[in-house]
Amino acid sequence: MIPVGASLAKNSKCVTDAELKNWSVMQDFSDSLGGLDKRICEAAIYLGVEKLRLRLVELEAEISRPDLWDDPDNARQLTTAYGRDKEDVSLIEQLQSKLADAQALYELGVEEGDDSVESEICDLVDDLSYRLDSLELRALFSGEFDESDAVCEIHSGEGGTDAQDWAEMMLRMYLRWAERRGFEVELDEVSAGQEAGIQSATFIVKGRFAYGLLSAERGVHRLVRMSPFDSQHRRQTSFSSLDVVPFVVDSSDEVEIDEKELRVDTYRSSGAGGQHVNVTDSAVRLTHLPSGIVVSCQNERSQHQNKARAMQILKAKLAELAREEHKDTMNSISGPKSDISWGSQIRSYVLAPYRMVKDLRTEFQVGNVDAVLDGDLDEFMNSFIRWQRERMAGNRN
Repeated sequence: MIPVGASLAKNSKCVTDAELKNWSVMQDFSDSLGGLDKRICEAAIYLGVEKLRLRLVELEAEISRPDLWDDPDNARQLTTAYGRDKEDVSLIEQLQSKLADAQALYELGVEEGDDSVESEICDLVDDLSYRLDSLELRALFSGEFDESDAVCEIHSGEGGTDAQDWAEMMLRMYLRWAERRGFEVELDEVSAGQEAGIQSATFIVKGRFAYGLLSAERGVHRLVRMSPFDSQHRRQTSFSSLDVVPFVVDSSDEVEIDEKELRVDTYRSSGAGGQHVNVTDSAVRLTHLPSGIVVSCQNERSQHQNKARAMQILKAKLAELAREEHKDTMNSISGPKSDISWGSQIRSYVLAPYRMVKDLRTEFQVGNVDAVLDGDLDEFMNSFIRWQRERMAGNRN
């Protein structure tokens, strides 16, 4: 695109032929760079970067104390807060630095009449825009536990062996998604299916905003495909569900569990887990009798460790239940419970007769089913979070 004013310059007696040669036909990035600059400034404001810088100074003094780890719980809180604040400040500084590089490159290209830098500027602009899209999504997180780790449970539903196979596919999908984002995953329990797949699985995703993101996935997921378990290879519809609750390590302050209200069952672990699997009855299943909540853990190496982890998960679930009972607005945490069958799905994954994944709440859809099943879920999560916040804003108005 010829810069604004170039056509007028050709008719101006004040412009020499030599100067005309320096007019660049490079794309005009002025508006794009200006828009990015505005978005970065806005991000710095809603993240409260100036306050974060001041708080970092205070936190640095706290975490450098020689007696810091005399109180391990407090130490973990301080170091976690320091890491998150530093991450936010560093992110804004990186965006500002990238923008400065793009602006300098653009100014140099215009000044020298060199459009060879256009592709490099395009890459910088696209990268900045993508990073800001992700950052701006965080501004939509308003829940008390959105930054928390997440306890996830997958259960197979209607559809027999196909549903159990689908549950295993879902487990892989979320494990791959977590891997893509650099989150840590702890697989605590997997119950094998009768012929294939799994009946259920419990895993914890650890990372900032893990719960806020995964809560967008809570619900029933429907798979439509030509069944590999049908001798006639007919089309089969099957269902599995994902349940998500925030994993708050210090939930013991919210919940006290009377051992008399627990039924503790031990059994032999199954599936991957090391040499100890299928050797001792190390797996633990806890049933909280008053609420009927059941949790299991088989990933640790001893019965004692499995019970301790299962207690943490149970407390997280009971803490959520208590919040539901005392605050109706906490429905955003628990979400509605539905049968894992027809009419209750939030998303459909269709492999036959056509290929498409469609979220039935937001209407967002893509045709690359393989990428989605391989963990490419960010756009579905992002579209749901935006849709949910728009609905909340509409209800307030």
